[in-house]
Amino acid sequence: MYTLMTLILLVPLLLFLFRHLLSRRLRQRKPYPPGPKGLPIIGNILMMNQFNHRGLAKLSRTYGGLLHLRLGISHLFVVSSPQIARQVLQVQDHVFSNRPTTIAIRYLTYGQSDLAFCNYGPFWRRMRKLYVMMLFSRKRAESWASVDEEVHKAVRSVAANVGKPLNVCKVAFSLTRDITFRAAFGSSSSSSNEGRLDEFLEIIQEFSKLFGEFNVADYVPSWLSWIDPQGINKRVEKARKSLDCFIESIINDHLDKKKTEKNVNVDEVTDMVDQLLAFYKEEVKVKDSETKINLDNIKGIIMDVMFGGTETVALAIEWVLTELLRSPENMKRVQDELATVVGLERWSVEDTHLEKLSFLKCVLKDTLRLHPPFPLLLHETVEEAEVSGYFIPKGSRVMVTPTLLGVTRLRGPTRKYSTRVGRRSCPGMQLGMYAFELAVAHLLHCFTWRLPDGVKFGDVDTIEGPGLTVAKANSLVAVPIKRLLCPMVLESHNV
Repeated sequence: MYTLMTLILLVPLLLFLFRHLLSRRLRQRKPYPPGPKGLPIIGNILMMNQFNHRGLAKLSRTYGGLLHLRLGISHLFVVSSPQIARQVLQVQDHVFSNRPTTIAIRYLTYGQSDLAFCNYGPFWRRMRKLYVMMLFSRKRAESWASVDEEVHKAVRSVAANVGKPLNVCKVAFSLTRDITFRAAFGSSSSSSNEGRLDEFLEIIQEFSKLFGEFNVADYVPSWLSWIDPQGINKRVEKARKSLDCFIESIINDHLDKKKTEKNVNVDEVTDMVDQLLAFYKEEVKVKDSETKINLDNIKGIIMDVMFGGTETVALAIEWVLTELLRSPENMKRVQDELATVVGLERWSVEDTHLEKLSFLKCVLKDTLRLHPPFPLLLHETVEEAEVSGYFIPKGSRVMVTPTLLGVTRLRGPTRKYSTRVGRRSCPGMQLGMYAFELAVAHLLHCFTWRLPDGVKFGDVDTIEGPGLTVAKANSLVAVPIKRLLCPMVLESHNV
């Protein structure tokens, strides 16, 4: 009897104390940033069709440089102010150093076994060191003669179709695919490899869509994650199986090659996969540690290179030609600069020429500002944070919008352009920029580009498609015309 009475008296008291402590904590805690009001439980999920970089930019103009959205049980913060971006990407980058993941991303990256999505820490630092030292150092990039050779091959391919409408997207993807495939996997785009190259491209395009697609199951409690109203789980499973088969076939080819070519000097013929396999062979001997790299990590590295080295550069090439076809005066200015620096008596643009093509570099950077390959920089907080007087909970998703940041930075008289994005910046940026600059320089130096009959400059659209990366919704079609003073470009034996 006394026990029951005690409970009856204690329960209200405990509830009162709990509410008092909670309200006190809430009063002490900073407020969330402003944002559109959501519905109970689901928050702003019904606005998910607006959560691309253009839609978020529009919301930012209404609610400010740091806005708050709630998606079910998750918090999402959008950064569009340079001052706040500096806090997130530089001053407090240790707090925002993780990448947010989805069900699709975790499955497709072998449980965050790659560099792009693994959590920041000792293991991430070791993985990045492996990337930089073995794969993307400037010395290594210069040894990849395949970049120059594949660009020259693309020039020959375009030259064979002078005067005909070409799908620029396919031209650009074919080039970057061949560069990545050859440099990373040691095979050229011969007819025997064409089927594998097509498979390679299909995998990359599907991954891009799955990485960027909003999935309702990501924003409900884990015990409800089996919900799949959009049918994404089946697509993810199919994509992962295709990737596994592709990467394992590449690895097996390299292992078979080692068995049949025992007398070959490995140091002279190694590509990226050879180096990774040699590294993994030594890694197996190491005792278990928190930084030990396993086979899934090797697969994750290969996947990162496939994805980052192909689609981003190809999309950037297509966007450059799109913007120049919309602005014929800039097209002429770029080609006049190429004629002055390289000379119309030669078709090949060298590395030394790129340093002197100042206007071309401005065009490339401005295109990346307007159409960044990754329009949303994804981060996640590893602990609670305070930014500009607002509260950011642990485990929150943070999206930084480079599009608005670029607009702000380019408005000043110095027209500064910054590519720094904190400690999670891409280790392959240097090689990607080299391939991007070299490809565009050749395509503009060797050819004048025109629109098909009946299409006007004003008809060239800049509508964007869905995905983690931003492709044109409608592929650019243009007609290459031989530059009058550069006739040797049509002679395949001279290219």
